[in-house]
Amino acid sequence: MMLISVGMSLFYGYVYFSLFIAFFIGNVQHKSGFISLYVVHLVLTVVASASSYFTQQELFLSQWPFLILTILGVVLLPINTYNRRKRQKLEAQLSDAKDRISQLLVFEERQRIARDLHDTLGQKLSLIGLKSDLAGRLIDKDPDTAKVEIQDINQTARTALKEVRDMLSGMRITKFSEEIKHVKQLLEAATIQIDIQGDKELKHAPSLVEDVISMILKEAVNNVVKHSHATHCNITTTESAHETVLTIEDNGVGIETEGSSASGHGVNGMIDRLEFVNGKLEIISDENGTKLTVTIPNVMKQEG
Repeated sequence: MMLISVGMSLFYGYVYFSLFIAFFIGNVQHKSGFISLYVVHLVLTVVASASSYFTQQELFLSQWPFLILTILGVVLLPINTYNRRKRQKLEAQLSDAKDRISQLLVFEERQRIARDLHDTLGQKLSLIGLKSDLAGRLIDKDPDTAKVEIQDINQTARTALKEVRDMLSGMRITKFSEEIKHVKQLLEAATIQIDIQGDKELKHAPSLVEDVISMILKEAVNNVVKHSHATHCNITTTESAHETVLTIEDNGVGIETEGSSASGHGVNGMIDRLEFVNGKLEIISDENGTKLTVTIPNVMKQEG
């Protein structure tokens, strides 16, 4: 096509065919191919247009303004077409990326809701189960105590319902002091001795850090009650201006025998939460029990 364009320019003074070639060159997607064809075509067009002055002088002089416009078209049209195609391709990729991000956000939100529901309802349902068993054993022997347990079950169910509503509304930050009371109640209902040491109210931790460490405390105590077969549990909290450290230690059978819960919503959920606030999790477990240590800096991880 370039040779045809050169021949038509030299013998007939028809330079305008080069504009069609310029358009096709602009649609070449390979960068090196585009540059090569663009340079070759531009050089041939300029040379053919200049040479037509000698072969078609009269025609050249009568249409020289159109020849200049043609050369400008040969210069600009391929670049404009190439950039437009490239922009369309990028816009399509951007649209695909936005769709993918939307899908990932939906998946991540589902995962977060699943973890929060597990952490929130798991503790309360475990407590309800323990108190129900206790009430069933006491209903004939000690009806008054059984009645108190049933009232506690009712109150726990109401609390669980409220927490789920608060969680779904996205407006509730779990207070560490409240969670300490809840886990103490759960451990006592499971007849596990509990020893709480250190700070029960976090004064230096940001709200997000307090929410994360409260949810981890809830999940860890759930695992102690459900899987450890422990008789004693120590909870120690140490807070400074720079970091908050939570230690949960039991005398149970160790985390290796705890089944899929420890590696599913349990430990993996803790790691996911800690990653968001730049915290770290250390677990030491053997046949004599499990020690879980959570360390979270009070300055949250920043982007950039």
